[in-house]
Amino acid sequence: MQGVVEKVYEQVVARNRGEAEFHQAVREVLESLEPVIAKHPHYADNALLERIVEPERQIIFRVPWVDDAGAVHVNRGFRVEFNSALGPYKGGLRFHPSVNVGIIKFLGFEQIFKNALTAQGIGGGKGGSDFDPHGRSDAEVMRFCQSFMTELSRHIGPSTDVPAGDIGVGGREVGYMFGQYKRLRNSYDAGVLTGKGLAWGGSLVRTEATGYGTVLFAQSMLATKGEALEGKKVAVSGSGNVAIYAIEKAQQLGATPITFSDSSGYVVDEAGVDLDLLKQIKEVERGRVKDYVERRPGARLVAEGRPWDVPVDVALPCATQNELDGDAAATLVRNGCTVVSEGANMPSTPEAVEAFQAAGVLYAPGKASNAGGVATSALEMEQNAGRTRWDFKTADAKLTGIMADIHDSCVAAAEEYGRPGDYVLGANAAGFTRVADVMIAHGIV
Repeated sequence: MQGVVEKVYEQVVARNRGEAEFHQAVREVLESLEPVIAKHPHYADNALLERIVEPERQIIFRVPWVDDAGAVHVNRGFRVEFNSALGPYKGGLRFHPSVNVGIIKFLGFEQIFKNALTAQGIGGGKGGSDFDPHGRSDAEVMRFCQSFMTELSRHIGPSTDVPAGDIGVGGREVGYMFGQYKRLRNSYDAGVLTGKGLAWGGSLVRTEATGYGTVLFAQSMLATKGEALEGKKVAVSGSGNVAIYAIEKAQQLGATPITFSDSSGYVVDEAGVDLDLLKQIKEVERGRVKDYVERRPGARLVAEGRPWDVPVDVALPCATQNELDGDAAATLVRNGCTVVSEGANMPSTPEAVEAFQAAGVLYAPGKASNAGGVATSALEMEQNAGRTRWDFKTADAKLTGIMADIHDSCVAAAEEYGRPGDYVLGANAAGFTRVADVMIAHGIV
């Protein structure tokens, strides 16, 4: 990186020590912006870059709660309200032991540009806690969520900050948090959280949206080469919401997903994933991937290694950050993979991205390819504001149109800045310019 861009990155590292994921996310964006700043130097005026990498507000709080045995636990809660130039802060809540301020900042920073790409008037934010809901009873999860929302409720609102779910936060957790918010505020502000149940303000397609959008983006990339997903083998990582519905959409488009995973290993099902069985185990029973193998003849569990060791045409990393490294990327390329569309946030390391781009793989960064989730969250907010609900066909058509527009915006930006086919540059440049133009219009705030 050169000049002002390099200086800004060095300041980020110096001011945010030990936050490796945040440094990685900032570096990827800033490196992409070099041709943008060269062509439009006014974007470096008035410390705009310095402002965009600094959160507008960072909130850290303790979350005390009582387990079923009467023991008191204390977790840490986070909300980073990163940028509100385009609208209220929007981004999920993650409950996982790995959560810390650096991870929340990386996710919130990515969310700025992802949300900008949807063109739906939403800013970027993220939050969560180091609480682990796995193995906890419904009553324990409820008590934690109520304590968490007791503090978070001070900082959010339909026109201020609208959280949603993420890893460890599904419909159960959103329900408990919404109930507590309603109780505290004495107000039925349906638009304060997204990912709600259909009976109380949720949107059809929201559950499926992130996974569906990831696959739709892959289909759009293939279309630029005159190809389609039909007949292709697909590797998927993860087995949560994003992975399940990426598998579903890939099957609808004629592809054959053959892997999924969790922390215990990955499953290979050469006949194609039995989606009904996977949904039963993960969504109903809250089980593990080994349960699938025990009930699915021909499927096998691989405890060592990664889904990327399996020869496929398309890879959809849908688990977590930095799950796909340079060695895994080299293996995918060597085995003939030509498309990578990220369902998780920053699942590919910088070395992996470099390997994909050097090999001519159609590679889509998560801020573009997994934007379907937040896009449909914004559609949920729109429905809440109008006190209405669209049918599945209407919501799905809107999602499909948004993902096509995001793809086309990335393609156009990459061409404008001299790197046709570079979806990393395209996504970062298109998202950045939308936010930067509005920050300039709003003045130094």
